[in-house]
Amino acid sequence: MWSPKARSDRDSRMLHSSVRLTKRVIDAASAGTARRIIWDSELRGFGVRVETSGTKTFLIRYRPKGSGRNGPKRFVTIGRYGAMTPEQARNEARSQLAAVARGDDPAEARDQAKVAPTLSQLIERFLAEQVTVKKKASTAALYTHYLTKLVIPTLGSKKAGSVSHGDIAKLHGTIGKTRPVTANRVVATLYSLFSYGAKIGELPHDFNPAKGVEPYKERPRQRYLTNVELARLGDALHEAETIGLAWHVDEAKAKAKHSPKTENRRRKLDPYAIAAIRLLLLTGARLREVLHARWDWFDAERGMLLLPDSKTDEKSIYLSSAALSILNELPRIHGNPHIFPGVARNEDDEGKPRADLKKPWAAVTKAAGLPGLRIHDLRHTFASYGAGAHLGLHVIGTLLGHAQPQTTQRYAHLDSDPMHGAVNTIGATISAAMNSKPSNEVLPLKRADGRG
Repeated sequence: MWSPKARSDRDSRMLHSSVRLTKRVIDAASAGTARRIIWDSELRGFGVRVETSGTKTFLIRYRPKGSGRNGPKRFVTIGRYGAMTPEQARNEARSQLAAVARGDDPAEARDQAKVAPTLSQLIERFLAEQVTVKKKASTAALYTHYLTKLVIPTLGSKKAGSVSHGDIAKLHGTIGKTRPVTANRVVATLYSLFSYGAKIGELPHDFNPAKGVEPYKERPRQRYLTNVELARLGDALHEAETIGLAWHVDEAKAKAKHSPKTENRRRKLDPYAIAAIRLLLLTGARLREVLHARWDWFDAERGMLLLPDSKTDEKSIYLSSAALSILNELPRIHGNPHIFPGVARNEDDEGKPRADLKKPWAAVTKAAGLPGLRIHDLRHTFASYGAGAHLGLHVIGTLLGHAQPQTTQRYAHLDSDPMHGAVNTIGATISAAMNSKPSNEVLPLKRADGRG
């Protein structure tokens, strides 16, 4: 049994000398009136700190490499005794002291980690200094949505430098269960975010946990309206602007008896919405290019809409006679410079363009029997008719405003007539040769050596 005096003498010796730190030694170290450290005799710089409360914590002490014997002593906590065994702590201490010998400074790294930005803070700076300034408004809106709505709720509180590849892969998988394309876009946005963090010095230059996340396969959705479908769409648009589209009532509901008679259940659509849909189909333009177009961009004499900015910078939308007729018949709204004005519900809405075509588009496609048809499919339809008329990919790409030729290449297979002509010629020649029935309309086959 240790007497109080004997225990005090023992603790004093432990404070001023070193002993191999074992479970038995640490368990026997009692709390005193002041904090003290017991150093390990086997590994220099490794010790356990005993608080006045009795809490015992493993730590290391070192001087940064190159600072000399008079350099500042630095202390780094390894872990609490109980959660770590002496041997586990010794192994961790040995690893960190080896890093010090190589020139690392764990204490400085710890201090930097304390002031390092969270992912939310890095996102806030990224959006303010990079995205809003350098990206188009539509792209900036997408970045903002992805980061603030899909990333921050899950990873925002983590330090940006501690986000792992596994964290990003897990987020990608969670979003991808229902929205695989969106999941791919979120990862691409995070890649840009971490690259930006490295560029401004908030993250190591080679740190990007979004790198290498395998994307979901994406199949381009290309829907083209046939002649029959175009006729149905045209009929629905005509009906919507003349007698109105029929709307249905659930007769089983209690309020159904108060509804108008069946022959009176029709609703005309906004003529501006009808005109916008027609113009999208006749020009192959993007939705925002049409909805945000202004009257001062309209050059009626040359038959063009001269957009100062679009997805591919400046762009000219070429207008056919049918498209010109639509614009010439549209009335201009005083005080609003846009061709397709929005509804002004308050002073802030005055002078703004129409926001979208969701409701009128849903009504028209339902009436036309075209479920699932997207507004963007009108652009594909415009291009498909151009390809079918053998206008050439360069011309089609110019009309659509494609910046890269390979973007227009997706429509190359639609110009199928030359291929049909070629395959018919070859097929007829082979068939005639097999049946020994030469024809004046059949071209003779040539061998590779030039002989017949």
